[in-house]
Amino acid sequence: MLETAKPALRKILPTERRMKLISSALNSMTTPPSKPKTDSKDHFIERNGIRYAGTHLILDLWGANHLDNLELVEKALRQATAEAGATLLHLHLHHFTPNGGISGVAVLAESHISIHTWPEYEYAALDVFMCGDAAPHRTLEVFQKTFQPHRILVNEQMRGGTV
Repeated sequence: MLETAKPALRKILPTERRMKLISSALNSMTTPPSKPKTDSKDHFIERNGIRYAGTHLILDLWGANHLDNLELVEKALRQATAEAGATLLHLHLHHFTPNGGISGVAVLAESHISIHTWPEYEYAALDVFMCGDAAPHRTLEVFQKTFQPHRILVNEQMRGGTV
């Protein structure tokens, strides 16, 4: 089951209404957003009229399997990177004892994917943050197939928006 996070501590408008408000605010601006001072590509994204640095997915996997399998976690991070069209720069994983939990990060040219697992609770926390042309949502299917969670909670943030 895939669901979207419902923040408990603060009220957030539904995504569609929030997007309309942000779009309206952008349209009412009298000066355009500042441009980078160099001619190099800045890797910012524009979607639905909103310009931002990147998409940050915060994932909670509940009832997940294989969370103590170091080789499988590494394979999943590599496959998720490839599926998203991202560029892997470095991958580091640490296997904890005695519970077998794993923490690690895939450092990407487009940002990162991190994972922290608690096999004794069948729980994993992942961050998928990507800028540019990478497609972070494509990682969800990889994690679903690899870890077979009963439930995935997805919280999406548009980081570095111009509003």
